[in-house]
Amino acid sequence: MMNRSLTLNYKISFYFLALCTVLFSACSETPEKFFDIAILNTNMINDFASPDLARHINDETTEFPDIPSSKKKGNEAETGIKNKILYLEQSLEKVKALSPSGKDEEEIKKLSMQLYEMVIPVYKNEYLTYAKICDKHGSQTVKDEIVNKIDQQYGQRFEQNYNALMDKGKAYAKENNIQVNWGK
Repeated sequence: MMNRSLTLNYKISFYFLALCTVLFSACSETPEKFFDIAILNTNMINDFASPDLARHINDETTEFPDIPSSKKKGNEAETGIKNKILYLEQSLEKVKALSPSGKDEEEIKKLSMQLYEMVIPVYKNEYLTYAKICDKHGSQTVKDEIVNKIDQQYGQRFEQNYNALMDKGKAYAKENNIQVNWGK
């Protein structure tokens, strides 16, 4: 009876140890995964407050008479922005769920969250309005006003925050031997 009890205690201890190992290893991401979620995913917003993004949104509405497959339904730009908003919200949730293992990761997580929290409301408001106007082939003057307002209100702050995150990201990648092509 004592032998059985001892064996049962060993089994329980083993399973408990295994469970703890799984739980604790799940709490912290590898440096590569942390980098991908907190830094690399922000590539989706690197054109924020730029003429390139405005042009891309407007191009969603372009039809070509000699290409039947380019016929539009009239909501392509709006749908594109709504999909991007969903992606950005999911990315923000992934960043929030990260478990930083040090001061550098804490700072990177904070910078990444700030970036998403800054751009998502602009996509939901200004860029969505812009997209709807593009879909309706609205006034270029009105579209230009929206794009200029976005640039004036958010462009400089976005660039500062984005550059701060990229600077931290470059140092983090170097420190953790993560191979990254920084567009050079």
